[in-house]
Amino acid sequence: MPDDHSPRNVLTNPFRGTGLPQGGLFPSHDATAVAKLLALCPAHGETPLTPAPAIAARAGVASLWIKDERTRMGLGSFKALGAAYCIAHDAAATQPSDWSTALTGRTYATASAGNHGMSVAAGARIFGARAVIYLANTVPEPFADRLRAQNAEVVRAGDDYEASMVAAANDAAANGWSLLSDSTWDGTTAPGMRVMEGYLQMAAEAAAQIPSPPTHILLQAGVGGLAAAVAAFARAQWGDTPEIIVVEPVAAPALIESIRAGKLVDTTGPVSDMGRLDCKTASLVALNGLARDADRFVTITEEDAATATQTLAAAGFDSTPSGVAAIAALLTDLDGIGPDANVLTFLSEGPEDG
Repeated sequence: MPDDHSPRNVLTNPFRGTGLPQGGLFPSHDATAVAKLLALCPAHGETPLTPAPAIAARAGVASLWIKDERTRMGLGSFKALGAAYCIAHDAAATQPSDWSTALTGRTYATASAGNHGMSVAAGARIFGARAVIYLANTVPEPFADRLRAQNAEVVRAGDDYEASMVAAANDAAANGWSLLSDSTWDGTTAPGMRVMEGYLQMAAEAAAQIPSPPTHILLQAGVGGLAAAVAAFARAQWGDTPEIIVVEPVAAPALIESIRAGKLVDTTGPVSDMGRLDCKTASLVALNGLARDADRFVTITEEDAATATQTLAAAGFDSTPSGVAAIAALLTDLDGIGPDANVLTFLSEGPEDG
C-alpha cells in the first residue's frame, strides 16, 4: 500500500451502474423515515448549505457549495445523524411514555475513530441507555474526555480502529450488548445500514437547498458510510448527471483498493492525520453502493489535507483534515472538473477544539 508521500491515486470505477460482481446489499436512498423520526428530536435542526466563491475561484470552478455539518445536533459532526438516529429508532419501537427512559437497561457498544462514538454516547444518554465506546490507543485523550462528558464509558483497545472494533464486537457478544457499528461486514449489516440511513438527512437537505443540480459531488470516506448514503440519494435525485468522486487518504485506501480488486480487501498504511478517515477496511454495504454509484475514487496526501485545512480556515470554515478532505481533492486540480463545474461537498465536522 502507498505511504504518506506516495503520488495521489485516481481510479475510474469499472463497476459503475451495477455494483461488485458478487452482488450484495445496497444502501437505502429514501430519507422519508429519517426526516419523520428526527422531527421528534428537539436537538434536530437543518444545517446550512453555504456558497464558497473564494474557494471555488481557487479551485477553478464556477461554484462550490459546502454542506456545513459542524453544528449538527450540537455534536459538531454529521455523525450525529447516524447512531443517534439508529438509537432513536430503537426507542420509538418501545412506544415509550417517557422517552428519557425508553431504553433503560440496554447497553450499546461500538468502536470509534471519532464522532461516531459521540453519536452513540449522545443517543444512549438521551434515551436512558448505557454506552461503552472502544477507542484505539492512537485516539487523543481529549476525545475520550468528550465521550465521558456524554456519560459514556471509554475502553482503550488496540492500536487502530479495526482492533478496537474487534474488541467491541467480542465484548458485546459476551455481555449481550447491542453492537452499533458504523460499518458492515458479512453477517453484520443491519445496524450499520441503519446508521447510513440516518446520513440521508443531510443529502436530502442539500438537495433541497442547492439552487441547481450539481455537476460534481465530492465525498470523503473512511469506511464509506457517508459517501455511500449521499451517493445513493444523489443517484435517486439526479440520476447519472453528477459525477460522484470518492476521496480517501493515501494512508487508508480501503475503497479504492477494493474497487481495484473487485472485492472487499484489507489495506495497510501509516497512521493518517485524517483520523476520522483512517480506516483500512471498508464497510461491505458502503463498498457495494459506491461500486454502483461512484464514478471515480481518488486518494489525497497528508500535505493536501493540511493545506486545505488552512485554506478553509482562512475562508471561515474551521475544520480538520478529515472534515475538509473532499475539498482538498478539489484543490489538487482534479482532471475533468472544469470552469463550468457546480460542485457540492460536505464539511463533515468542526475543529478538534470546537
